[in-house]
Amino acid sequence: MKSQEDITYQKVAEALAYLQRNFQKQPKLEEVAKIANLSPYHFQRVFSEWAGVSPKKFLQYISLSHAKKILKESRKNLLETSYDLGLSGPGRLHDLFIKIEGMTPGEYKDGGKSLVIHYSISNCPFGKLFIASTSKGICQIDFLDKNQQARTKITAQFPKAKTKKQMDEHQQKAIQFFARDSLPHSPINLHLKGSNFQLKVWEALLKIPLGQLSTYGQLAKTIQNPNAARAVGSAISRNPVAYLIPCHRVIQSSGIIGGYKWGSDRKMAMLGWESAKEYGE
Repeated sequence: MKSQEDITYQKVAEALAYLQRNFQKQPKLEEVAKIANLSPYHFQRVFSEWAGVSPKKFLQYISLSHAKKILKESRKNLLETSYDLGLSGPGRLHDLFIKIEGMTPGEYKDGGKSLVIHYSISNCPFGKLFIASTSKGICQIDFLDKNQQARTKITAQFPKAKTKKQMDEHQQKAIQFFARDSLPHSPINLHLKGSNFQLKVWEALLKIPLGQLSTYGQLAKTIQNPNAARAVGSAISRNPVAYLIPCHRVIQSSGIIGGYKWGSDRKMAMLGWESAKEYGE
């Protein structure tokens, strides 16, 4: 049985898909509400409760012109931003609370033979979450429709690990990132399996501030490999930790939102939701 949060996001997602196809036309409230099969009044209320801003304001956040504006006005590169830890106010760079703990060569080689992986399923503003963790930290976050799909991914990454359905402290901290006004106050560790290049790209993603965007080319320059934009895109597509490693903040250099591992509609929802949190009135 779907939770109320799932139903709300499903309605919003239907509207977001329509907005993504038609944002340049700036559709009216009545038009978008019809897609969600709600009255304009009800849709305005449901959407505003979910995003924290009106559908019209949200549309401005995910429009092409807004994306270009963010890219143009972001004067600091990602390396500079990583040292600008304005963590005291509501606009703090909360993703920099995250610390990567990569696997040792031995752990990588044995396929997680000595690991016990706990997992749980939770709801968030963007659908159902599958979260998995080891004693060292979060190893996977997926948005999913069927539980078995995500468990299969764990088996693929750590074929010899033992799995157990259980919520732990790492998972509890991760869930807080999806709350509107609550963020973790201590580091969240990530236990990742990837190549040195992939880990370097994922670490660069962590340095993109909330409400800001980057491009594949900018990330390639950040990791001091300016000709590797395509390889950066490949590493991003293998990101195992949705949202916390914010690959959704990477768009095309033209300002087009582009694709996303967990769905372009969800990507647009995340960007608008974050912009609303950061700049919303």
